[in-house]
Amino acid sequence: MPSSPTWPEVPRNACVVIPVGSYEQHGPHLPLDTDTQIATHLCTTAAHGINYVVIAPPLSITASGEHAGFPGTMSIGTEALTTVIVELVRSCDWAMGVILVHGHGGNLAAVQRATAMLHSEQRNIASWWPRIQGSDAHAGHTETSLMLAINPQSVRTNKLEVGNAQPMSELQHELQTQGVKAVSENGILGDARTATAEHGEELLAALTNDLHSFIHTTYEQWTIA
Repeated sequence: MPSSPTWPEVPRNACVVIPVGSYEQHGPHLPLDTDTQIATHLCTTAAHGINYVVIAPPLSITASGEHAGFPGTMSIGTEALTTVIVELVRSCDWAMGVILVHGHGGNLAAVQRATAMLHSEQRNIASWWPRIQGSDAHAGHTETSLMLAINPQSVRTNKLEVGNAQPMSELQHELQTQGVKAVSENGILGDARTATAEHGEELLAALTNDLHSFIHTTYEQWTIA
């Protein structure tokens, strides 16, 4: 990994890109920092060659209350994460704006609150969320495929399992009120057994292209505003 720049090396009117992950259970086969690894990898590959981008260190402990009850999960909660995002973006007034690149859906409420507050202060902030057609919800085929492509050594391939594979629409209420533990003993929402590195590479290529375009488009909008 390249070292961070010195302050004179930071480009004028920079676009700060921040990976936003989590530190939470991802079944018996994926590491706790799966979301952070995915978000960081996407930032690094999508921003390659864009000379106005500064990639910040990831936010790696965020809002993961829905995964409480699984050893290893750490969370600062929605309120604290909202404050962290607001203060972090405020500290980047030297930049043109900040793009948050997300790897964990549980941060949505904090991101929405922080974004509303920052927009009211006339600050440039945008969020990119991965969109994967037909993706399962958590630690299943999709995330396992991505990790097999990004960091195969971290995947415990002898522990690939199926979890609760019901549609999210059927699980949403119980997940929101009781958390993942109530609907999946092993913490998986989907089926990790079908994951492949090849599919992970395909997903990464599509996501990288989408994020690369998002960075360019967002920055252009900021420069002409």
